[in-house]
Amino acid sequence: MRANTTNIIQLSLLSCVIAIFIISSNVFADSDHNKARKLKEAGEILPLEAIIANARKQLSGHILEIELEFEDGRYVYELEMLDDSGTIWEFYYDAQSGKLIKKKIDD
Repeated sequence: MRANTTNIIQLSLLSCVIAIFIISSNVFADSDHNKARKLKEAGEILPLEAIIANARKQLSGHILEIELEFEDGRYVYELEMLDDSGTIWEFYYDAQSGKLIKKKIDD
């Protein structure tokens, strides 16, 4: 009986830890979204749609991931795209001007 009680307690604790992780992940994601929206409204960054349009001019593949990072004193959109041959590319755009900073094949 004691082993069953211990297992139930461990499962309950694990469930709590997982719930806290999920809730905190959603809070951080929501915080990032709100920050990006505020930066766009303030004119500090371009809308994501403009960056995607620029990326589509470079490559007609599928977008796998997009991140907005603060690097070297500026905001940078990082796009990860898959081309028709299966190669994954990373594109880095200045978030304020939309200028392509660099592109490279993902290692």
